[in-house]
Amino acid sequence: MGSSMGRALARSGFDVVCWNRTAPAAQALADELGGRSVERPADVAREADICVSMLADGAAVETTYRGADGLFAGAHAGSVLIDSSTVAPSTLLGLAADARAVGAGLLDAPVSGSVSLAEAGSLTIMVGGEAAHVEAARPVLDALAAKVFHLGPLGTGAAMKLAVNALIFGLNEALAEGLVLAEAAGIDRALAYDVLTASAAGAPYVGYKRGAFLDPAGEPVAFALDLAAKDLRLIAAFAGVLDVPVPQATTNLRVIEDASVAHGGDRDFSAVAEHLRESIRTKEGRPA
Repeated sequence: MGSSMGRALARSGFDVVCWNRTAPAAQALADELGGRSVERPADVAREADICVSMLADGAAVETTYRGADGLFAGAHAGSVLIDSSTVAPSTLLGLAADARAVGAGLLDAPVSGSVSLAEAGSLTIMVGGEAAHVEAARPVLDALAAKVFHLGPLGTGAAMKLAVNALIFGLNEALAEGLVLAEAAGIDRALAYDVLTASAAGAPYVGYKRGAFLDPAGEPVAFALDLAAKDLRLIAAFAGVLDVPVPQATTNLRVIEDASVAHGGDRDFSAVAEHLRESIRTKEGRPA
C-alpha cells in the first residue's frame, strides 16, 4: 500500500523521498520513481515538508516517530507528519506532545481501498487533527485520495478506520460464507460470485476481491490473515474502551485466527473461504 501511495504522489509531480525498515525496498521504489532513498526516518523529515508513514503496527509507529533517528528528530517547524497506519487512536494521541515540541503538525490519516486504488490516487482517507495541519497537507492528501474526510481532532481518523475495518471484516466473512454455501449447493463458484457482485450486497469490496476468492493461488496477497487478526484485536480493545458490544468482530477474529493456524498467517484474509471448505471436507471424511 505504501509503495502504491508513493507512485501516486510521484505521478502528481511530488518529489518523493523514500525510507523503509528494509532498505533495499526503499531503494527499489526510489529508483522506480526517480526519487531518493535515505537511511533514517529523520532524513525524510529533514528533506520533506510533508511526511507520510504507513507501518505495520503501533510499535513500529512509536519507533519510527520517536526513535533516536525518528521523524521527530528531523522534523522542523511547519512540517506535517501524517501517519496512515491502522493503529489504536491512543497511538497518535500519545505522540501529540512530541510533535508540538518540534513545531510540527501531526495527523492520523488511515486509508480505505485496494492497492490498485492507492496506485490510482483514489483512496478514501479519514483524517484526525487540527484543521490548519489538514489544509497544509491537502495537496498530498488530494493526490492520494478521491475522498478526504476531516473527522475531528487527532485520533478520530484512527477511530473511524477501526469502524470501517469492522465492516470490512464482516463483509469478508459473509462473502466467504455466502460463496461456500452456493458452492455446496452445486452452483459454479465463478457464477455464484457474479451473482453476489450483482446483488444488493455487491459492495466495492466484493468487486475488487474477486480474484482473491476465485483464484487465491494466482493472486498476490493484499492483506494477510495475521494483519487482519491484529486489526480485529484493535477493534475489540477499542470497543472495550467505549463499552460497545461487537459480537460480529469477536466471531470474525476467531475465524481469522483459526484460518491463520490452518493455512498460515501470511495468506490473504480471503482464505477464510478455503478454511470453510476445508471444514466441510473434514466433516465429510474427505482429504483436507
